[in-house]
Amino acid sequence: MTPQDLIIRDALAADLPAVRSLLVETWHDTYDGIYGWRRVAEITNAWHSLDALAAQLGRDSGVFLIALLGEEVVGTASARQEQDRAAMLTRLYVTPTRQGEGIGRTLLQVALACFPDAPVARLEVESQNELAIAFYERMGFFLQRQARFDGREDTPNTLIMAKRLVMI
Repeated sequence: MTPQDLIIRDALAADLPAVRSLLVETWHDTYDGIYGWRRVAEITNAWHSLDALAAQLGRDSGVFLIALLGEEVVGTASARQEQDRAAMLTRLYVTPTRQGEGIGRTLLQVALACFPDAPVARLEVESQNELAIAFYERMGFFLQRQARFDGREDTPNTLIMAKRLVMI
């Protein structure tokens, strides 16, 4: 892959079936060994339904991006601005067959660039997702603390990671 082959743009309603398919495939590839196929299917059906994804389009406080190679959606990223002006990365996934090609790095850079006044970026990552943790560490993120996703007891253990974006 060469950088000019990759197109990153805002997601459109017409992209949502491909985004959902990518998320379901990636979640099963990543989390079946941690949670089991059934629990991953439950999560993806709830969090990555077409209605849930459609509700994320066009938000003023955030971005919902896709990465394309030709006509194929190979990645997606979402982020929003928090009340403290931090950029909160809420999603970053690359189809398993394309991981390691720089797509995730590029998506991350573009997503964070959408928040030029953010002093820091934050994200939550599953505490057993060692590949993602290593990726975020290579991107300059560091561990802040452990938590539960969205602070709920019925959700996975997560790590809160952060990265300084601008000098204060």
